[in-house]
Amino acid sequence: MTENHWTRWPSREALGRAGTTRPRRLLAWAVRILVLGLLLWGAFTQNQVNAWGAIAAAAGVLLAALLSWAFFRTTYEHRLVPSLVLICVLLAVAVAAHTTGFTGPALVIWCGCGIAALERLPLAAALPVASVALSSYSAVNNDVWLTTAATVVGMALAGYVLRLDAEARGSAQRLLDQERAARVAEAESAALAERARIAREIHDVLAHSLSAQLVHLEAARLLIERGADREQILERVVAARGMARDGLAETRQALSALRGELTPLEDFLTELVSAADGAEVTVTGERRFLSAEASQTVRRVAQEALTNVRKHAHGAEVHLRLDYSEHEVTLNVRDSGGRPGELAGAGGGYGLLGMRERAELLGGSLAAGPDEEGFVVTLRVPV
Repeated sequence: MTENHWTRWPSREALGRAGTTRPRRLLAWAVRILVLGLLLWGAFTQNQVNAWGAIAAAAGVLLAALLSWAFFRTTYEHRLVPSLVLICVLLAVAVAAHTTGFTGPALVIWCGCGIAALERLPLAAALPVASVALSSYSAVNNDVWLTTAATVVGMALAGYVLRLDAEARGSAQRLLDQERAARVAEAESAALAERARIAREIHDVLAHSLSAQLVHLEAARLLIERGADREQILERVVAARGMARDGLAETRQALSALRGELTPLEDFLTELVSAADGAEVTVTGERRFLSAEASQTVRRVAQEALTNVRKHAHGAEVHLRLDYSEHEVTLNVRDSGGRPGELAGAGGGYGLLGMRERAELLGGSLAAGPDEEGFVVTLRVPV
């Protein structure tokens, strides 16, 4: 045994009542009531005890009960000196009871002190206290020496077994508290992740839509200042209104995604390419389940890729390919190249950087760059 083992207190979880079952608590109270009853019975069944003697005996029993309660409190708080003082006073009460003829209560107090010391004190302090208490019991007990020795050994083992049982219960309680704390931390982490997901959805929709609207409205303002004709100004205003309408639709879609009310991914891509000239979609592989976050990432990447085509390769043919494999889903968006569109200066929105961050948060990847004809975007998301 190390020095730490000798000087270490049983944990507060072990000394407290937390984690104890109701039958165990009832048993503990039954033992306390039994011990108190034995003390009172021993005090009032002595021969030649007058009224004052009975009152003094009852006062001694109440004092012993009060000292025991205080000892349990100070050991729970790991206060060594007060605990030792209290248990020494209890031993002194037992000596006083024996000298005044109350041998039965004295024996009960000595036994209780020996067991409680081994159960609740550090072993370096418990062994001397238990030795004094059980030695006093052995010296006063009138049984055969072999019976007395067996009783003393049994009580010492009982005290140590109670200590081991309490420490095991305390360890289990600490593990339970740690598990509860881990669950709380996990719930908080999930809440933060969900907030971050909502923030990304709002940013992706609003930043993209508003930046495009801002370009059209700014162009309309410049046309007005230059005295341009009504048709040019109206064209920019109508385009800004279209962007606002698309942004509203995307916002509703994002809210549906947050509620888990997404349309099938294949249907979404079909509708997306139907609104774009020269675009087509191909779906291969066996359809697999995607989380709401993964499905929304594929949708966002497809939208951004098509927006980039309208910005930088106007008039290009676009082919979207969605491939379901065993461990991942791959989205490939390839265009044939073209001239810059009217939205080429509409800002980055969430752009390639935002798409790549989305993919990496899911453990996937995104690659984007030119090929022989035009530009290709490839998204891989684990299933």
